[in-house]
Amino acid sequence: MGKRTVHVSDFSGKVVHSADKVVRIVVLDHPDLVAGPVQLEAEPTEVENIDDAALDVAVVEIHDGQPGEAPRRVVLTASEFDALATDVPMAQLLRTAERVRPAKTSRERIDYSSLEHAGKPHRGRVTEEEARLVRDQLDEVNKRLADEGIRQIDPADPEHAARYGFPTP
Repeated sequence: MGKRTVHVSDFSGKVVHSADKVVRIVVLDHPDLVAGPVQLEAEPTEVENIDDAALDVAVVEIHDGQPGEAPRRVVLTASEFDALATDVPMAQLLRTAERVRPAKTSRERIDYSSLEHAGKPHRGRVTEEEARLVRDQLDEVNKRLADEGIRQIDPADPEHAARYGFPTP
């Protein structure tokens, strides 16, 4: 028995007879989009004029300095945005403006000395707090590790014994 996938255009409801003819459209922003980007499928003929309908726009964020408020994102036509520059042409202004560097993302540090994370494999050294927690609550730690599909800690394993301070056999 085999399986057959039928692609249907999200725009028109028509069956797209050839899978290699399906066009995928990712909607990144739309006033009715509430839970992040979505993808739609369509026939190539349904979206062939989409580039002709495209607008030249400027997408800007307005940081007005209000404490605790996120910046506002505004989309306007490029010509409306260009008209804001009255001293120097916008093209020149954009070429000489200060570059914005993306904010560094800080990786959240995992606290391996907590029951939630103790015993998980990691590259750092095992702190005395983590080792004590693993020794004192080995059954609970191993149950959580097994539930998460992670290797369990075996006190008879010389590597685990050394890492978590179990007596060596």
